Amino acid sequence: MITLKSEREIQAMEESGAILAGIHEELRGFIKPGLTTMEINNFVQARIEAAGAICEQIGFEGYEYATCTSVNDEICHGFPGKYVLKDGDLIKVDTVVNYNGAMSDSCWSYAVGEATPVVKHLMEVTEKALYLGIEQAKAGNRVGDIGHAIQTYVESEGFSVVREFIGHGIGPTMHESPSIPHYGEAGKGLRLKEGMTITIEPMVNTGAWKSKMDDNGWTARTKDGGLSCQFEHTIAITKEGARVLTQQK
Repeated sequence: MITLKSEREIQAMEESGAILAGIHEELRGFIKPGLTTMEINNFVQARIEAAGAICEQIGFEGYEYATCTSVNDEICHGFPGKYVLKDGDLIKVDTVVNYNGAMSDSCWSYAVGEATPVVKHLMEVTEKALYLGIEQAKAGNRVGDIGHAIQTYVESEGFSVVREFIGHGIGPTMHESPSIPHYGEAGKGLRLKEGMTITIEPMVNTGAWKSKMDDNGWTARTKDGGLSCQFEHTIAITKEGARVLTQQK
């Protein structure tokens, strides 16, 4: 079932999103070579809890951590741990904030130290793809319009869009209907309505889009070993168009 949100509910999600956006802003200066992915997780968890919010990912289907920290060829759901970041790495930090029952979800990618030309280009394309998708998230458009805008741009740059992991509705729980693929045909799929709150979160690979799963049953990585990048916002569909609820400064 798709829950249409009132303006009051959207404002509450925006307050949650401001906490999350602020944490991503802090991570820009925090992430550096020599840190472990667990240190990043602990930093994020402390910031969420200090804001009086809940780390919604902890306990979700048995997941144990406040964040997913996915490095290089890891597409998503990377476990924080002992891995030490090195110069040139590409890390994706994904977390969900529950603030007084209002949800926000955002993943952001960070170059560790000096970004290689490939990492820099991949990050630029993936972030632009996110905003091209957001431009299509307006009442009257269809879900396929979002995916088509993302896919056509990404593929024009020589990269590929992950198929197995997609965006979703959000609120009152972390994962709700509808599904939001980052590929597809324009004019196809569910019609978007005012009051929907969704995530748009393209995962873009330097090589092929296919993934494989680690033995932990959570972490997906590129099948061919190529790099993967992701940017994600939580948005609300309003009469004025898409409203980004996790917008950073």
